[in-house]
Amino acid sequence: MDSFSQFIEDCKSLHFDPTMEQLDQLLDFFELMTDYNKKVNLTTITDFEEVCKLHFLDSLIPFVLPEDIFPFPRLSCEKMIDVGTGAGFPGIPLKIFFPDIRLTLMDSLKKRLTFLDEVILSLSLNRKGEIQTLHGRAEELSAPAKKLRQDVPIYRESFDFVVSRAVANLSTLSEYCIPFVKNDGFFLSYKAGHVEDEVQQAVKAISLLGGEIIQVYPYTLPNSEIQRSIILIQKKRSTPSGYPRKPGLPSKKPLR
Repeated sequence: MDSFSQFIEDCKSLHFDPTMEQLDQLLDFFELMTDYNKKVNLTTITDFEEVCKLHFLDSLIPFVLPEDIFPFPRLSCEKMIDVGTGAGFPGIPLKIFFPDIRLTLMDSLKKRLTFLDEVILSLSLNRKGEIQTLHGRAEELSAPAKKLRQDVPIYRESFDFVVSRAVANLSTLSEYCIPFVKNDGFFLSYKAGHVEDEVQQAVKAISLLGGEIIQVYPYTLPNSEIQRSIILIQKKRSTPSGYPRKPGLPSKKPLR
């Protein structure tokens, strides 16, 4: 496992040790991703050490930080959805390290989900807990029941945790994600760099959607100068039935 030496060192700096089985699964995931990336654009990051730091480690950090640093509940068998999962981040690394979670990987591009179905099968990620892929747009999948066809399952306000590393401003991302969260559940947004201005612009939107910002945690990825931020939002009230708005509106006209 020499190829994982830096990743293991980074993990130890955060006070957790990956098992050999977890490292094997991450390596298999990397190989599947880089192979599939030749056919479908999943990621521009394909160097192994960079994937370990920028994808694997970054996906895990909020859930392995000591609670006195980042007051996030520890995962057990909670129900989670990864909105705009893309190549499977943060969802797949979280499922590898917390196998009992009941995970839904949601994306609007079917080709990405075909890849993730292959990953789930190859890594036997369905041995514990549940894991599924879900195709569609967040604005449609989290709509109130009265706006859905009778054959469409209700995903609105049905998840303990919603996570997303999707590239969108926080107001837009909140409109995509907060409707999925149960009352008293959490939405966790992963962001690049410092986000003070973006957070300030999103405060009213988050409140309107029923959320409240609990903490903004800026950090530097271990053994690097790469700045990241985690935004933790808790659902305090049910999201009004008018949200999310029609597909396209959250990105074209973010709530302010």
